[in-house]
Amino acid sequence: MAESIMVIDDEASIREAIQQWLELSGFEVVLHPRAEPALAQISREFSGVVLSDVRMPGLDGLSLLDRLQQLDSDLPVILLTGHGDVAMAVEAMRQGAYDFLEKPFSPEALLNSLKRALEKRRLVLENRRLQQHNDQATQLAGRLLGVSPGMQALRQQVLALAPLPVNVLVRGETGSGKEQLARCLHDFSPRRNKPFVALNCAAIPDTLFEAELFGHESGAFTGAQGKRIGKLEHANGGTLFLDEIESMPLAQQAKLLRVIQEQRLERLGSNQSITVDLRIVAATKPDLLEEARAGRFREDLVYRLNVAELHLPPLRDRREDIPLLFEHFVQRAAQKLGCAPRPLTHNQLVRLFSHPWSGNVRELANAAERHLLNLDSSSAEPNIGSSLAAQVDAFEAQCLRAALSRHKGDIKAVLNELQLPRRTLNEKMQRYGLARGCFLVTDD
Repeated sequence: MAESIMVIDDEASIREAIQQWLELSGFEVVLHPRAEPALAQISREFSGVVLSDVRMPGLDGLSLLDRLQQLDSDLPVILLTGHGDVAMAVEAMRQGAYDFLEKPFSPEALLNSLKRALEKRRLVLENRRLQQHNDQATQLAGRLLGVSPGMQALRQQVLALAPLPVNVLVRGETGSGKEQLARCLHDFSPRRNKPFVALNCAAIPDTLFEAELFGHESGAFTGAQGKRIGKLEHANGGTLFLDEIESMPLAQQAKLLRVIQEQRLERLGSNQSITVDLRIVAATKPDLLEEARAGRFREDLVYRLNVAELHLPPLRDRREDIPLLFEHFVQRAAQKLGCAPRPLTHNQLVRLFSHPWSGNVRELANAAERHLLNLDSSSAEPNIGSSLAAQVDAFEAQCLRAALSRHKGDIKAVLNELQLPRRTLNEKMQRYGLARGCFLVTDD
């Protein structure tokens, strides 16, 4: 990609000479005879260099420098000066100008100064990009909680996908946090200041689905009183989240496909076509291609929705995240209810790790709130506040229990899998109250 140089000079001959020199050297050149229109085209994301004459009608070079410094103090500005302006240009450099060239200057002097300035600009923008990425990673870690490898990889995928104008399919079990993931894709995208519109496809009767998606004009059908904007139109410029997309009626799938292809829709009862710009994040538990093979979903729509796919792991596959998630939900519930968080006991933490969590994160959040209210002390929900050692013990006990169960009490197989000496395994089983016989399979 060619480097961009913005040249501002009221003398046409100088502009044309500079343009010829720079384009022969592979630069992209933008010419302006005045500073005002040039200033309107520059933002903090401008990746090039500004090359400006000092004495110009209207906004002169020094005033332009001051305005650009306010916009971005790291933007390189090179000033072109006459012989009598050198002292003024030196003072301008103290005020933030990158360099100055006294007329007449050679192409070599111009190119050398520009190359240094462009390298500086590249480094500044790269540092900003890295800082922004680190800031976003920190923010995202506070919203998609978890230290497990799966969640760390998922956050990286979200940061990579969020800025891209592509539809995303989210796969995950019920209660695993698919809408939270969709909101993160929206909030870390350029669409963040536009609407995020959520629609649960399983919660809408088939007879109302089209009106819900497309909206309607007054009198479009019996009971249609007044104009109503549909979800697709309401999400214009932003993100439409379609949860349980597999429940969408086939007739509406065909109409949604057309909207995606044409970026246009019509309200019910209207012949007017409306342009929409939206990103669709669809969520599903089953495999949509399998649904398509079974005749329940359009295969062509699958490919339109699944430009990129994200998988949310179930809670049982990331048990190391349970203490962090549980503490988060306890703290949130305590703040909402005005209660003080209750500490976890060792046994409660062990039960927390061993519970199957078929309802995933949603079930864990419910358990945390019930725990805070002390409504179910005998269930798998426990309390946060245990030491790190207690949490490590609980996780170790769960690992041993899972291995013993997996190998049906076969101690030799457990030793091989966990790479433990026999004596160490015996000590740990005794410590956590685990008996080999509890995991043996008996014939009925």
